[in-house]
Amino acid sequence: MADRHNRDLDRKPAPLPAPLNSKTVDSHAHLELIHNSEPDSPLLKETLDEAASVGIDRVVQVGYSAEQSIWSVKCAEAFVGRVLAAVALHPNEAPVVDELEKDLQVIQELAKNPRVRAIGETGLDFFRTPPELQEKQKYSFRRHIKIAKENNKALVIHDRDAHRAVLDLLLEEGAPEKTIFHCFSGDLDMAKECVSNGYFLSFAGTVTFKNAPELRQAAEFTPIELMLVETDSPFLCPMPNRGALNTPAQIPHTLRVIADVRGISADYLAAAISENSERIFGSFK
Repeated sequence: MADRHNRDLDRKPAPLPAPLNSKTVDSHAHLELIHNSEPDSPLLKETLDEAASVGIDRVVQVGYSAEQSIWSVKCAEAFVGRVLAAVALHPNEAPVVDELEKDLQVIQELAKNPRVRAIGETGLDFFRTPPELQEKQKYSFRRHIKIAKENNKALVIHDRDAHRAVLDLLLEEGAPEKTIFHCFSGDLDMAKECVSNGYFLSFAGTVTFKNAPELRQAAEFTPIELMLVETDSPFLCPMPNRGALNTPAQIPHTLRVIADVRGISADYLAAAISENSERIFGSFK
């Protein structure tokens, strides 16, 4: 999840892109932040219907706190066939919550729900977390890794200004079989290290930004079977609508940029991403 700023949430949604011919998945969204609504809200249905109209017919809804993880599960239960849930304490939440152990226990219990297919987003964020709180963040990350492995769930990683520390901790603890770097922000060398360990790289709208040639290099290099795409809605709207409120319907823009870099069709890439998503998360039904 990008840092939450009110200015992001006050922006208007971007225009819809041209639809894809192949159905695919937004592997990481925060639907509750788009409308600030209940998990079974008609507004959410409209957002999901809009995404489906351009080929994005499934979404992974990602929690970032105990409360929002509960919301995520309720949303996945309300929209069977369309939404799955990931649950976790965001790295920036872990050092500041009042009762970390209590909140981790909530995540542990939610992980048992059949609509929960991943633990995340967890990880390390050294951009906003001062050094004196980073050990608490690492402790939370270790606990989430354990929860993922105990429940045979995928692990969704948030990594900001902490590439080496994240990779080292994964090696120390032993990464789950299905480990995803959400909103991948590394360079080509990091992509190579992730791929060598079998980690999945999920590319967000940032790969479309003019100032992100290293991300496009990573997207070109990453084996298609280890690739996902995401919006991180409502943040990081892709070009040509950078700065607008992001929704799952914007995935086609990101897919088309990656497909162009790789010299393949967007529909071929969309189908491959769909297969990868169901291989990681299972059926959305």
